[in-house]
Amino acid sequence: MQEKFEFVRLVGNERRTGTKLADVSRHWQGKQERHLMISPHDDDAVLGAGLLIQLAERENVPVYILIVTDGSMGYCSLDEKDSIAEIRRNESFECYQSLGVPKENIIWLGFPDCQLSNHRGRRPATGEDPVAISGFTGLQNAFTHHLRNIKPTQCFLPTWNDLHPDHRIIYEEFLISMFHAAGNIWPELGKPLSNVPYVNTYAVYCDFAEPPTLRMRTPMSYLENKLKAITAFRSQKQISSLIENVRHCGPEEYIRAIDFKLYHPASYRNLFEEQTGIRMIR
Repeated sequence: MQEKFEFVRLVGNERRTGTKLADVSRHWQGKQERHLMISPHDDDAVLGAGLLIQLAERENVPVYILIVTDGSMGYCSLDEKDSIAEIRRNESFECYQSLGVPKENIIWLGFPDCQLSNHRGRRPATGEDPVAISGFTGLQNAFTHHLRNIKPTQCFLPTWNDLHPDHRIIYEEFLISMFHAAGNIWPELGKPLSNVPYVNTYAVYCDFAEPPTLRMRTPMSYLENKLKAITAFRSQKQISSLIENVRHCGPEEYIRAIDFKLYHPASYRNLFEEQTGIRMIR
């Protein structure tokens, strides 16, 4: 039975191991470390990173949960059709508080479930918009605001490889919002970040597009805490099958670090220079 903490990070050909996140993290910032979990739907973060949430708190790292959609399309009975959003909101607080996340760190944005394509970018808000911040609405507006307010050092969100359209849209909108948050635009949304946070992905339903770079193993008690937290989503009738899948996988989770490769023309200069042994055709 797994009763110890084990972390393994792959960096190129190097295999780093340790008993704490700080031991294997590339950019650990000590007391400044702060984690932001992006959860497209209320249960995504606990399903894909329920162990990681507990592990961060084990090392006294503040954890924030940003739940993007209102869950209004997640009703499993007609009786709950008009009340499911509020039901799932309450279930979300129960779930993440049971993992040790303070209620004030659980942010419910409330964008319409299954309608995120209508909320890309940023535009002036009207009286009918569900998520208005500083007179504007849109995913990039909300993400930029909360990034500047929370100031995370690392962010975690579902892999872009997921089939769910909401997950794909949020991946794209959040990544560009990180650069907005570190820039000078939209000053009404807060002071720019000093540094762009490091970003990581977790898997919920679909596999990673490329192999993960971090494996975390915990004592069984951490898995039991995760399973108990998932049961908070009682309104989701398929929850029992999800619980069995998580239980079958055991007390381990995987994360993939995402590296941004910015364009530098000089990187390609030598490719086009005349070199010995290359025949020139004129």
